[in-house]
Formats: sequence, structure tokens, C-alpha cells
Amino acid sequence: MRTGTFTTYSPDETYDLAYSLAEEIASPTVLLLTGDLGAGKTVFAKGIAAGLGIDPADVASPTFTLVNSYDGRLKFYHVDLYRLEGGAAIAYALGLDEILSEEAVVLIEWAERLGEFEVGPAYRIRIKFVDQSTRLLEIEVSNGRQIAADKNGTNDLVATADGERSGMKTQ
Repeated sequence: MRTGTFTTYSPDETYDLAYSLAEEIASPTVLLLTGDLGAGKTVFAKGIAAGLGIDPADVASPTFTLVNSYDGRLKFYHVDLYRLEGGAAIAYALGLDEILSEEAVVLIEWAERLGEFEVGPAYRIRIKFVDQSTRLLEIEVSNGRQIAADKNGTNDLVATADGERSGMKTQ
């Protein structure tokens, strides 16, 4: 899966970016999402699901159920820790250690609430507000606790005049 900094200019573009990233996933992968409330984490999760062959209409934020699972070309777990605090103890109580040992794609919203719980190698995805519709997504490989400080390049998802995506371009 690609890493770098990506700019999207609408929820549809955030979804499309996630979709294209999910198409690159061929083996179990952990995605740790962080960002303010309303930044687009669930839109991103829907795009990942769609890229895994799961109907995005079936994907809702698991805020009250905490963990939802879906079957696609790879099993997909969508975890939302928004309402939880307690770090590693909560992660173990939810069975995240067992989920992470499965052959699955695991996406965790509000990953900062994991505290000292170690997930192992993962992609950390930070979604930041730029303005009402624009988002900056920073995607880095993480060892599960520390994030590499090196950032290489900026990528934009660009829409053509007919509304089709022209893909990623490095600035």
C-alpha cells in the first residue's frame, strides 16, 4: 500500500483514495486512523471496504457496537474506539489481540485510544481538516507504537473535467 501525503477535495475523493489503496492490499493489514470528529474516518473506512469488494452501504461506524466484521476478498474488521478510554486493557477486553491474529484487514478509528497496546506493523493514517471539504491524509508505516518522521512527497487525487479520477500525482 502506498504511503505519503495526499490531499482530497471532497468526501468522494477521500472515499476514492481509500478505495484505490484497498485495491493494493493483498494480505492481512492493519490501518490505524486518527483525526478529529467529522474528519472523514468513516468515509475512508467505506472506501477501504469497497476496495475489498464489500458493499459500502453495509458499512457504518461501529460507534455503539465497537467492532463490525465484513466478508470481502479479505475479511474486514472495522473498529471504532471513540467511546472508549483505557488503552491496552480495553483493547484486550474487545479481543483486539485475537482479531489482529486473523487473516484480515483491520481498520481502527480513534487508534490513539489504544494507549500502549501494540498492534505490530501497521499503516498510520492521519486525516486533517484543511477547510470544509479539503482533507490532508498522511499515511505512514508504523511499528505499532512509533511513527517514522520522514515524509516523502505530496500526492493529490485529481478530478478531470468529466468527473473521472486521474489518479495520484506527486507534486
